[in-house]
Amino acid sequence: MYSLLLIIIYLAFISLGLPDSLIGSAWPVMRLDLSADLSSAGIITMIIACGTVVSSLLSDKLTRRFGTGVVTAVSTALTAVALLSFSFATAFWQLCLIAVPYGLGAGAIDAALNNYVALNYSSRHMSWLHCCWGVGALVSPAIMGACLAGSWGWRGGYRTICITQTVLTVILFASIPLWRKIAKAKSKAQAIADAEEIKLPPLKFTQILKLKGVFLVMAAFFCYCALEQTAMLWASSYLVEYRGIAEETAATFGSLFFIGITAGRAISGFVTERLGDRNLIRIGAGVIAVGAVLVALPVQSHWVSLAGFVVMGLGCAPVYPSVIHATPTNFGADNSQSVIGVEMASAYVGIIAMPPLFGVIAQHVSIGLLPLYIGVLTVIMFVCLEILNAQLRKRQNGGFNSAC
Repeated sequence: MYSLLLIIIYLAFISLGLPDSLIGSAWPVMRLDLSADLSSAGIITMIIACGTVVSSLLSDKLTRRFGTGVVTAVSTALTAVALLSFSFATAFWQLCLIAVPYGLGAGAIDAALNNYVALNYSSRHMSWLHCCWGVGALVSPAIMGACLAGSWGWRGGYRTICITQTVLTVILFASIPLWRKIAKAKSKAQAIADAEEIKLPPLKFTQILKLKGVFLVMAAFFCYCALEQTAMLWASSYLVEYRGIAEETAATFGSLFFIGITAGRAISGFVTERLGDRNLIRIGAGVIAVGAVLVALPVQSHWVSLAGFVVMGLGCAPVYPSVIHATPTNFGADNSQSVIGVEMASAYVGIIAMPPLFGVIAQHVSIGLLPLYIGVLTVIMFVCLEILNAQLRKRQNGGFNSAC
């Protein structure tokens, strides 16, 4: 029963990753069809992120009220509807409207499932959970590239992913009784530590901000998701506009970043308990920096830049799941859903602000600054997490051994 639920959770995170890389891989063609500027992709991701911030902040109340299973199924259904609607858009403003339900769905499922796994499963399962997100994010650019190379176009790419998302939605709705059965089967002691069963009232936003170290972890999430989303959104455009690669080829190779993330998280699941989350994040930050250097190297061969995106993805792999998994330990199981909701919200504020900002830079300066932009965000993220390490280690007398 518990193994079946874990498989369903993995499927839910595949569904979460499916839409995330579509705009970036399709935008070089979409923007021409919709008469939109290069930088306009950042506006869409900004609107999606705004909806995600709202639903992330509400995730604690929603999860306590309806349960993780219901929140997950409904959120996935919202994203499926948004994908189908994207495929029928004939103007840029329509994409902006459709981005609202997608953002609302993504934030709720992200915060709810991350907290559930952090409370109930080991760190290796957290890594593999986010590996599943990478599977979804990896598959969709390949599908989009095939559709662009064929006769279906970018609209066919969105509709194909929508079909997949709809199937996953049906599976998730069918799993709701399983979530409830497991919640009832848990002992009273387990239920106290379970996000489905916690009876304590959720923390107010001002109370969360008073917790030691929250501002630093929020800043780290801001930078991490900003650099990840910037790479996802602008990799294909960078390859087309700066490296001169064909659009359909760029859409396919834009998935190289997700290959790195997916492979890295699969590997991290086997070593995270041995190395610890803190060391994995340090290694990851260094690898991201190496990848950014490879992308930036002024060489004629396209393969160096393509390899750089893979390396960059490998570096990103352990960061997100490691910080999330440490949240119940660092801030308490009773506070974890509230804190994770705030972490998700700050992460998506980074998505709101930073990829669109780079779009402006790309439009008016040069898209060739992409690796430098990612490198700066990586350094800030690393510094914030190292300060957080020191603060919590001092307060807990070494109780942060497995944290970020």
